[in-house]
Amino acid sequence: MKEPVLLIMAAGMGSRFGGLKQLTPVSSEGEIIMDFSLYDAMLAGFSKVVFVIKEEMEEDFRKLIDERAGKHMEVEYVFQKIDDLPEGYEVPEGREKPWGTAHAVMAAWDVIDGPFVVINADDYYGPQAFQLIYEQLENAQDDDKFRYCMVGFSLPQTITENGYVSRGVCELDEKGFLSGITERTMIMQRNEGICYSEDEGETWTKLPDDAIVSMNFWGFTKSLMDEMTAGFPAFLDKALAENPMKAEYFLPSIPDKLIKEGRATVKVLESGDRWYGVTYKEDRENVVASLQSMKDKGLYPDKLWK
Repeated sequence: MKEPVLLIMAAGMGSRFGGLKQLTPVSSEGEIIMDFSLYDAMLAGFSKVVFVIKEEMEEDFRKLIDERAGKHMEVEYVFQKIDDLPEGYEVPEGREKPWGTAHAVMAAWDVIDGPFVVINADDYYGPQAFQLIYEQLENAQDDDKFRYCMVGFSLPQTITENGYVSRGVCELDEKGFLSGITERTMIMQRNEGICYSEDEGETWTKLPDDAIVSMNFWGFTKSLMDEMTAGFPAFLDKALAENPMKAEYFLPSIPDKLIKEGRATVKVLESGDRWYGVTYKEDRENVVASLQSMKDKGLYPDKLWK
């Protein structure tokens, strides 16, 4: 069995945050959120990490990663390029936006040869998430179906006080497998509870207090790469016809499609840890205080990398 590899999607710029939030320090030691994810991943058993970045970001990443986590884990960098398209396709004139999270993961095709985990660069997931998914993938094998997994978080543990967020709200069957996932792009805390809106805030619908959401923490076998690649031309045909400037090939759409076709299962591993992220500039203060509190309690060393 091949050891699971950690793949970190870090090619996106934080438009609402107003800068390259993935590289913003969140500790007095100059550590970034990714340092905490890498530390948790290393302790869970991961020995190799692949970063998906923009090519022009490589020097900045190497300064932060190679001399810290890079001394303890094998690190590779791959580049998401907007013109990395199948033969016969071209980037529409005027398009600057990358092709989405599935396209980002596909950039790692040549360096992934076994099970792999996909996470966001700018999210703090907590140690339990990495432990759960490593143990699940350590012996993962496809049989009559593709056998995938994901870490789900309790919705109240993923909300910011500083604005709305997007979340994939999960539906689970009686055995704890994902049966569906609905993207809600405008979720926020209101007086009546956590609600979502589909009409720019004109009306709101309350979500269940025990809702489980996806924070883009997925575990796959190599088969997912094949399925993404096979489906990319069909996505492009539709995208170029309907929304050539902004359409995106979203990672969750692939396992969702395979579930509906009866070709895959996704085991939902529920984490009890709180998620932290810097969606807005105002979130950073809370993230810094929370991570320092964890250090003070001995959950992390004062300096992660020595």
